[in-house]
Amino acid sequence: MQYIFNLVRNRNFVLVLAVVLGLILGDSAIHIKDYTTYVLAIVMTFSITNIRTSSLYPLQTLVKPMMTGILLNYLFYAIVMIGLAWLLIDDKDLFYGFVVIATTPPGVAIIPFSYILKGDVEYSIKGVLGAFLCTVFITPFIVGWITGNKGIESFELFMLMVKTIVIPLIISRFLLMPLPFKLVDKIRGKVVDWGFALLIFIAVGLNRKVFFSEPGILIKIALILFLTHFVLGMAYEKICKALGRNEVKAMSENLLLTIKSSGFAVVTAITLFGQKAAIPTAGLAIFVLLYLLFLSFRMELKEKSRQN
Repeated sequence: MQYIFNLVRNRNFVLVLAVVLGLILGDSAIHIKDYTTYVLAIVMTFSITNIRTSSLYPLQTLVKPMMTGILLNYLFYAIVMIGLAWLLIDDKDLFYGFVVIATTPPGVAIIPFSYILKGDVEYSIKGVLGAFLCTVFITPFIVGWITGNKGIESFELFMLMVKTIVIPLIISRFLLMPLPFKLVDKIRGKVVDWGFALLIFIAVGLNRKVFFSEPGILIKIALILFLTHFVLGMAYEKICKALGRNEVKAMSENLLLTIKSSGFAVVTAITLFGQKAAIPTAGLAIFVLLYLLFLSFRMELKEKSRQN
């Protein structure tokens, strides 16, 4: 019983379970599709409590990491992903799904993994915050520009950003107060993990027929996601080493470049472009998880080799 309890508390197991259940029981996802925005708002609120207000001071130290987070997350990553999708994807809705991913803010998982992977945690916090704040303006602009506002209203997209970024950020400041934070700190991990899992279940479930009937599309999606996470991440790491960059900051920048908020991408894609656009976002969750696991296992192997 204790083994099962520990298993359901494991983030990796929960996300993999969400994908499996989406493939098996996905027909039921249609009944909870309309609640995705509310689920994301709750998840984002609890996630952002990882960003302590005290980490933002002194203010003059914010500029460089915030600009770095913005450039890595919205420029370099976006150019590679949208370029690959334009070359490989013929379906309009799937292409729009990749546009959503490219303009999605970084995942808050960057912060704990910066600690796990021996990156610069404070630098990561400021980089994530900078990209988050710019999402409210950058995402509506880029999505509208690339898609030509096909079937969407700029104000609708802006309000989605407010609901899922601005309001959770404000509420999270209140949750950091001593009294509520005692409870928040205990349940945060579970709320975030199971909330993201529910969003992934919906994205996979709504498209389960495609997963079973169109393997060619899935291979192309997987290829794009592999190139924009593993290959792009490793290439950036090589460039940093060649330039003699600080390894600690380079690790944080690697995460800012490659780790996106899959839950945000799922909700935005479904809300703006429909369920088919959410297929790449479901794959995003898998590849983000695999890349983080790869970095973690690689670090463990390096540490073992040093000890030997």
